[in-house]
Amino acid sequence: MTALRVRDCMTHEVATVRRNDQLTLADDLMRLGRVRHTPVLDDRGDDLVGILSQRDLFRGALARALGYGAHAQQKVLGMLVIKDVMTSDPVTTTPDTPLADAARVMLERKIGCLPVVEDGKLVGILTESDFLRLAAEAGGRGAG
Repeated sequence: MTALRVRDCMTHEVATVRRNDQLTLADDLMRLGRVRHTPVLDDRGDDLVGILSQRDLFRGALARALGYGAHAQQKVLGMLVIKDVMTSDPVTTTPDTPLADAARVMLERKIGCLPVVEDGKLVGILTESDFLRLAAEAGGRGAG
């Protein structure tokens, strides 16, 4: 049996944002899509320039920490753009990376995802949820 690769577990369909989009767009996308990490592309939508996490959103929306209501929070998010709070130069992986190596990087770096890049283009994302799905599927196969 061959070792699993990132391509065997990653999420292929990835919702992205652009670095000059307002944080409100990212907040809506992440909340409605129930995702915790969103790759950030350049203004042309070609190159990966960052990663935005829910933690970045919370950090950027200081209104929440100050105890303002939902309307005030949306107003603050509307005044900021993604590049103001995103993590630039994210750690990435490739589709052919052994899955165990990618997991090791995530654990060592204490990060919840790895954007998957091939030939300089974003082709997917590997998240903690992908590992949970893999474990659940493997557990289901063994219960027979």
